[in-house]
Amino acid sequence: MILAVILLILRQHGWTAFLGGIFPSQVNSNHQPEAITPQLGPRHQLSYQQWLDILKQEANVAAQNHPQHLTILLGDSISLWFPTELLPEDRNWLNQGISGETSAGLLKRLELIDRTTPETILVMIGINDLTQGVSDEIILGNEQQIILYLQRMHPKTQIVVQSILPHGGKQVTWEGREKLLAIPNSRIRQLNQQLQRIAAKEGVKYLNLHPLFANQQGELRPELSSDGLHLNPQGYLVWSSALQLYSQIELEAQPEKKRINHAKARENKN
Repeated sequence: MILAVILLILRQHGWTAFLGGIFPSQVNSNHQPEAITPQLGPRHQLSYQQWLDILKQEANVAAQNHPQHLTILLGDSISLWFPTELLPEDRNWLNQGISGETSAGLLKRLELIDRTTPETILVMIGINDLTQGVSDEIILGNEQQIILYLQRMHPKTQIVVQSILPHGGKQVTWEGREKLLAIPNSRIRQLNQQLQRIAAKEGVKYLNLHPLFANQQGELRPELSSDGLHLNPQGYLVWSSALQLYSQIELEAQPEKKRINHAKARENKN
């Protein structure tokens, strides 16, 4: 329902008109995709183990300082490349994304954030599993184990599972183009539907970003991507806007809902 409202606004007013009202100085008004690759500097050349060491250090700092309204991003390069300046400003962010990450890899490294006290954890994982030929059953099994682990280690945290984004189909220019083209976007949609059911079963939030990024053919909108897989600045603006609205409408409303439910329970007892 929440993202349906966002999507309606985007369609009625156009991508640039909507996003320009939020980030007026950063939207490309001609609607052309920005053919750029996110610049990570030397960090982009790190090995997986080097990434783990850095993320462990960053998680340790967060565990020691206990920043307020801490939100953790868990995922692959799509999360990793989220521009810091575009993340919602009302939170402290810990980005634990690793380029090329899979659901199995993420599951194995969740212990890195055990000592942190996040208010919210956002998970997006799965596209690299698909390009590596991992079955839907294994992906969903890993996703469920990720949810269960996070619930056990962070019982007071809002856990939000985010949908896997579509790819750009024949518009893909990413170096692994053939691997992506072998994955029908219809499979990604079906996988997301199953993921939503798992989230509901385990009692965690599900954020369906897919409709915001898919065109009428079910492919990643070219104006939101740099290569048909990764997002460009406009793509991150859409994601950031969705997170901001979702946070305000859904996550921040939870304490009030709990207060009302507790009040109703007391009335029933009386």
